[in-house]
Amino acid sequence: MIEKFSNVFKIPELRNKLLITLGLIAICRLGVFIPMPGVDTIILKSYFQQFTQTGVGQLLGLVDLFAGGAMSSGAIFGLGIMPYISASIIFQLLVGVVPFLEKLQKEGEAGRKKINQYTRFTTVGLCLFQAFIMTRTLYAIEINNVPVVPVHLQGFQFQLTAALLLTTGTMFLMWIGEQIDSYGIGSGISLIIMVSIVDRLPWAF
Repeated sequence: MIEKFSNVFKIPELRNKLLITLGLIAICRLGVFIPMPGVDTIILKSYFQQFTQTGVGQLLGLVDLFAGGAMSSGAIFGLGIMPYISASIIFQLLVGVVPFLEKLQKEGEAGRKKINQYTRFTTVGLCLFQAFIMTRTLYAIEINNVPVVPVHLQGFQFQLTAALLLTTGTMFLMWIGEQIDSYGIGSGISLIIMVSIVDRLPWAF
């Protein structure tokens, strides 16, 4: 097995694809450590550590698992790639119900491109909605009367900024997944999810 793995680096095309994939995944992990402006990451991490056994804590921990720890870090990749996965599932279900989408799917590559475009638009909508919920939740999190988001920052401007950053983060992850599909070894979205989960497994245990 080791010999077969070493042979990968002897094939130039395969080696380049593997290096491109590793580089793009490294960028994904880098975004986990870039916090949103105004978020006290120390308080947020303390909250996750103290309330992991509560119902809300377990739910947030599950979301954080798929986001690769970005949510507990208050990072710009806090929503992860899950809004895109949700949008993809929604359209996969709608294709069998909505005649218009079913017709597009039968048109071949051109139809699939349109469906992918609708999926991206839906992803943006889901991101903005989830980002709004997430920022409202951050307002309520505090430890020893010290809030995650300072009171003087709480308001529409912070919510708008956070929503745009989180949405941009998810769309960037989606773009990276597509680049891995095009120039890397493929299965970009699946690889991003797998790396995020693997990164959080030691903390989960």
